[in-house]
Amino acid sequence: MTARWSRREMLVSAALGVGVAGGFSSSARASPTRGDREPFGYCFNTATIRGQKLPLDQEVEIAAKAGYRAIEPWVQKIDEYAKAGGSLADLKKRIADLGLSVESAIGFPDWISDDDAKRAAGLEQMKRDMDLVAQIGGKRIAAPPVGAYNVAGMDLLKVAQRYRTILELGRQTGVVPQLELWGGSKTLRRLGEVAFVLVEAAHPDACAVLDAFHIYRGGSDFSGLRHFNGQRMHVFHMNDYPADPPREKISDQYRVFPGDGVAPLVQVLRDLHASGFRGMLSLELFNPTYFKQDPLEVARTGLAKVQAVVAKAIG
Repeated sequence: MTARWSRREMLVSAALGVGVAGGFSSSARASPTRGDREPFGYCFNTATIRGQKLPLDQEVEIAAKAGYRAIEPWVQKIDEYAKAGGSLADLKKRIADLGLSVESAIGFPDWISDDDAKRAAGLEQMKRDMDLVAQIGGKRIAAPPVGAYNVAGMDLLKVAQRYRTILELGRQTGVVPQLELWGGSKTLRRLGEVAFVLVEAAHPDACAVLDAFHIYRGGSDFSGLRHFNGQRMHVFHMNDYPADPPREKISDQYRVFPGDGVAPLVQVLRDLHASGFRGMLSLELFNPTYFKQDPLEVARTGLAKVQAVVAKAIG
């Protein structure tokens, strides 16, 4: 560590030092959709079987049959289901009847861009996405740095203001946007950057959705998770990665089942649990090998692998 820090480094350090703490609203509170003896809930991100190209209602059925208590669908699939004539109201009921909750959803509106026109269009898209998620009973939506993926040096105070704007949209729709870390982005790729934006947004619903693969790819040390308030996090993406290719060259396709790679997931879960996290561990993979397999078997295997890591971490 150097003796002199930049102003941004000191601000980020201060953000981490307060543990991203504070109260949180009932609208952002995690739901107890888990067994009484389970330290976390188990969620299925439908990207894990996206290669099988199934309609959303079949993905929901698979998640329930595999034993998950929650799903994390992609907004694109919700939209496709509705445009194909499916009733979102009926789907909402079916999801509830199967004992599932929609803890989060994945969308890609550009809410962060420095370009005013692009950001305005992104906000309109965010409204539409939130509405679709709400129609199937969804609680949250990911807010990744889509419009800043290749943009370095963005003013994080402005990013925090823009995140606060979509948090207010969430108040209107009942769907909370979760600030998402993307390891391949030039903005919001590190835990410290996410912590800074959460603190400076100064909003009671501010929360992050983090990801084992993305933390590794972005270059942050996993020990940084210890400085986050787990009560502010409701979903954590579970995955693993091999030792090769190296971090600088790795991509989503190399994600593997938890426990099949080299990620320090046991310690990660211990740190999350100690921080107060009691939310959902959502299996999110993009491995083309799994896309060639039976989707129900992939879902079941993934759940078993996640639970095995949890057993080692928490007991």
